[in-house]
Amino acid sequence: MATLPNEYLSLIQIFAPYFSNLVWQQAQVLLIGAILVPGRRTVTAVLRIMGRSDERHFQTYHRVLNRAAWSSWAVSRTLLKLLVQTFVPTGPIICGLDDTIERRRGAKIKAKGIYRDPVRSSHGHFVKASGLRWLSLMLLAPIPWANRTWALPFLTCLAPSERFYIKKARAHKKLTDWGRQMVMQLRRWLPERQLVIVADSSFAVILWLFELSQLPGQICLIVRFRLDAALYEPAPAREPHQRGAPRKKGQRLPTLEQVAQNTQTKWKRVAIPDWYGQGRRVVEIVSDTAVWYHSGQPPLPMGWVLIRDPKGKFKTQALLSTDLNVKPVQTPALAAGASVIKWFVLRWQLEVTYHEVREHLGVETQRQWSDLAILRTTPALLGLFSLVTLMAHQHAKRRKLPIRQTAWYHKTQPTFSDALALVRRQIWQHECFPSVASPTGHSKIPATVQNRLLSALCYTP
Repeated sequence: MATLPNEYLSLIQIFAPYFSNLVWQQAQVLLIGAILVPGRRTVTAVLRIMGRSDERHFQTYHRVLNRAAWSSWAVSRTLLKLLVQTFVPTGPIICGLDDTIERRRGAKIKAKGIYRDPVRSSHGHFVKASGLRWLSLMLLAPIPWANRTWALPFLTCLAPSERFYIKKARAHKKLTDWGRQMVMQLRRWLPERQLVIVADSSFAVILWLFELSQLPGQICLIVRFRLDAALYEPAPAREPHQRGAPRKKGQRLPTLEQVAQNTQTKWKRVAIPDWYGQGRRVVEIVSDTAVWYHSGQPPLPMGWVLIRDPKGKFKTQALLSTDLNVKPVQTPALAAGASVIKWFVLRWQLEVTYHEVREHLGVETQRQWSDLAILRTTPALLGLFSLVTLMAHQHAKRRKLPIRQTAWYHKTQPTFSDALALVRRQIWQHECFPSVASPTGHSKIPATVQNRLLSALCYTP
C-alpha cells in the first residue's frame, strides 16, 4: 500500500468513516493513483501507476465504483465543509451553478444524449455532441496563494435528456429541477450562512427563482436576464372592504431594452476589479427594482442591473437578482449593483475548472459502462480538483508554492497545474525518494537528475 505524507493522510482520513475498512483501502489506491497517473483515468491505468499490474483480484477495484456501498452524498457534504472551513470561514457563501457535456460514446451508456456543444458552437454555427450532461455546484472561493478566485466543485449530478426517460416509470426532470434540488440541499447543509448563487440564462425561470427565494435564511440568486421580459410595478395595497382577488402586479414598466435605448436613462460608471480575468474594467450601469410576472406564474420581486460598455466591445446585457437591495441608481444602488456584477463575473471560473479537469484530471477519458460507476466517476474527478487544492493549501501554509518557469514562459501566480504538480511531487518523493543519506554520504541519484525525473512525472498531462 502506497503511503502519503502525513499532512495529506490526515486530510483524506476525514472521508474514511463513509467506507468499510476493506473498501477504504481500495478507494485510497484509486484516489492516489488518480492523482499520479498521467493521461487516461481508467482503473487499469491507476493500477499500473500504483505498481499493481500483477494484482490477480483487480476486479475488486472496479467494484469500488460499480458495486460497493458508500454514499457520494455524504462525501460531498464533508468536502463542502472542508472547503468552507478552509477558504470561506466567514462572509457569504458564493456558489456557481452550471452544466457541462462530457463527450462519451458507447451503446452501453444509457444516459447519454445529443446536446449542443457550447465549446465548439458559436452564434452562427451549431455543433452537436453525444455524451452525458452534468450539472455541478461549485464554491467560488478566494485562494490566497493563487491571488484569485477558483471554482471548487463539491456536488455534481447527472442530468439526462428527455429521451432517456421515454418508456420509463419516472417523469423527466429538467435541468432546473436538478438545480433546485441541489440548491435546496446546499441550504440544508449550511443553514446559518448567507448564500449567493450565480447561474446563466438557463436558470432565468420565474418559478425556479421564486421557489428558491422562499427558502429560509438569506439567499440571493443572480442570473443573466433577458432584455424583453415583462416588468411591472409592485401590486398596490388593497383598500378596506375591497372585493375580488388580490392583485399580483401593478402598472406595466418599460422593458430593459427600452430603458437601454432611452436617451434619458442616467448611466453611472463603476469599476469592476476583475472583469472575466482581464483585470480592472470600467462599465456603465443602471439599476432598479421591479416585479417580473408572466401569466400562470407567481410574481417575482427582483432587482435588475443593466450593463453597458463605454467602449462598445460587448452588447448591453442585464442581470437579475432576487436581493431587493438593488434600488434605483443612487450612491447606495451603485454599491449594490456593482456587487451583483462582481459576483456574477466570478461565474467564468466554472468554465476554467471544467477546462482544467479535462486537461489535467482526465475527465472524458474514463471508460466505465456500469450505470453506478458512471454516476460516481465523473463527480469524483471533479471533486478531486477541490481535494488537490486543499492538499496544495496545506503546503502553502508553510512556504510558497513552486511555479514552473522557463526561459520562454514566465508567470507570476501558481495555477492548478502547479498545485497538482506539487502534490504529485510530494507523493513521489515520499514514496520513492525519501531524504535519507546513503552510507557513503552521497546520494545515489544526483539532485539535478532527481529534479528532472520528478518534473517529468509531475507535469505530465
